[in-house]
Formats: sequence, structure tokens, C-alpha cells
Amino acid sequence: MSRVCQARHVPVLGVDGWRGRWVGALLDGRAVTLLLLPDAAAVLAVPGAAVVGVDMPIGLAEDGPRDCDVAARRRLGRAGSSVFPAPVRAVLAHDGYPAACTASREVSGRAISVQTWNLVPSIRSLDDALGSPPDPRVAEVHPELAFRELDERVTEPKASARGVAQRIRALEPVMDVLDALAEAPPGVPVADCLDACAAAWSAARVLSGAAKCVGNGDADRRGRPMRISW
Repeated sequence: MSRVCQARHVPVLGVDGWRGRWVGALLDGRAVTLLLLPDAAAVLAVPGAAVVGVDMPIGLAEDGPRDCDVAARRRLGRAGSSVFPAPVRAVLAHDGYPAACTASREVSGRAISVQTWNLVPSIRSLDDALGSPPDPRVAEVHPELAFRELDERVTEPKASARGVAQRIRALEPVMDVLDALAEAPPGVPVADCLDACAAAWSAARVLSGAAKCVGNGDADRRGRPMRISW
């Protein structure tokens, strides 16, 4: 089991989308502070973060599934359903689900799921905030890939009592996760806080050069890499 944490105290940020907002975990050494951030612009404005690990698609394909999504689902096995297929870029131009499905069918041959559609406002907000060229600090991550790298015993759904305990156990060796949860923003679910912490751990690995990834990192037409790191 991997137990990599930051050797240098350089802060990094991990974020997870929640109800149109973002749960952030600012990791500095072992200390982690949980934040509730209103939008993607606020995420990128958090001071001091050398890398920002985002649990949200960044690079978007033009005409079909991303290789990194396919590889991530394969790697996670039964938990692969937690990796929602990223929409094709054309979908971001539409505000309604029927029109988005039509646009997706025209270029990929298939509509998008309701679950993916529900992510589109956050994906669009992040895409706008990244700028052109995109902010080089930002890396796409996925918490389930991080948890399984941290501890292969993380097998239960994140909303279950066992799943919560397994994820806390996985994070405790690399950060003071219980202290962070004790001071979490009111009302934020524990599962989203833990996902943000896992995203921060992945961001630290990106910073140190120790991260693994799926996807070859080819850039989409806006220069965003299609790669998931952990």
C-alpha cells in the first residue's frame, strides 16, 4: 500500500463538486483545512495552492469517449460506475438536456446520461475559469483511484458506514483527516469532504512527481489535457 505524502510543506488543493459548489481540502504537510467554495473561479483563487486537483472532467473529446475514462473504469472494476463518461465538448454550448443530447448524438452517436448532464454546469464553469491557455496548476483527479492506491481495503460504497471508515483509515497515515472533519463547513456531507481530501493527496503526488495517471494527456481543442492523475 502506498503511503506517499508531501515531503515539503507546499500547500496543494483538492476539490470535489457538491450541489453547484465545491468542497475544497487545502493540504499543507499533514494539516488539511476543509473549505466550501462558491464556484470554479473561487477554487482557482485559493491562495498558495501549487497544484489544484479537481474531481471533474477537464479536457473534453470532440466525438466520443475519452480514453482516460475507459481506463479508469477498467482499473476500478466494480467501482467503475463512479467514473461518469465526460460529455463531448459540443454539449457545453447547450442549456437544456434535450438539446445537449441531440448535440452529443450528432458527433458521438449517443446521448448523454442525466447524471452526466447534471455535471455540465460545473464542467462549463471550470472550463471558463481555466482560461486560455489553461491554468497549468490544475490537474484532473478521481478520488476512487486515490483511495485504492492508498489502501486496497477501500471497497465499500462511500455513503455507507463501512465506506466512510475505510476511507478515513486510508487517509489517516498521510494527513490529519479527523481534525479536518471536526472543523468541516456546516452541512457538507462527509463523503464529499473525504473525496476532496483524496483529491488533495493526488494533487500532492502531482506536485512531487509521484503521480500515476490514465490517458495519454492529449490536449483537447482548448488545450486542456485528457488525463486523470492520482
